[in-house]
Amino acid sequence: MKINKSKRNRFSYIHQNLINNLNLSDMKTITKILATAATAVAVFATTTLSAQTMTTTEDMNPAPKGMAFKVGVGINGGVFRDKSPMDYAYGADLKLQWDLTPYVAVTASGGYTKLVAKDNAVDADFIPAKGGVKVFPIKRMYLATEAGAGISIQDGAKTNFIYSGGLGYEFGGFDAGIRYEGYVNDSASTTYFRKTGQYALRLAYNFKL
Repeated sequence: MKINKSKRNRFSYIHQNLINNLNLSDMKTITKILATAATAVAVFATTTLSAQTMTTTEDMNPAPKGMAFKVGVGINGGVFRDKSPMDYAYGADLKLQWDLTPYVAVTASGGYTKLVAKDNAVDADFIPAKGGVKVFPIKRMYLATEAGAGISIQDGAKTNFIYSGGLGYEFGGFDAGIRYEGYVNDSASTTYFRKTGQYALRLAYNFKL
């Protein structure tokens, strides 16, 4: 079948118009769609990469979790200043720790402490009952303060007031800390000694409850 010249020119005209319309209108729309899609893909990829990086960093360096209970079993040893009536001290304790947040914990402890006196003076034996606070300004490293009473186990001895402050580091279940612990004694006590304090080291292991 033959197509005359007039019809052929008409088909060419229609074809050319379709191409022109596509170039002028549809091509702009397609370009916008492709640009938008490329932007969305780039944003999604960046967000995903950042999230993966943050997750990996957190997994490698996990922070202490809050609202947890621990019980620590520790041993203590300390020394006094030259002018103190006491020579050295040793003891053991059981400490309950409640982590309120990853940065703050409250503590309660009890145990046994012996202060060994100089020059054959009377030693002091008592049960320290203390409460305190731990603050973690840096992950795992803490500042601690405590106050309480030293309940004497010797006849005629009076209760001491105890106060302390120090710092330490928790790693795994282990807890290592140093502190200054001061004692204020009742003058009516049979084991009376003037106000003094020890520089002590505590090594402990914490069990999660």
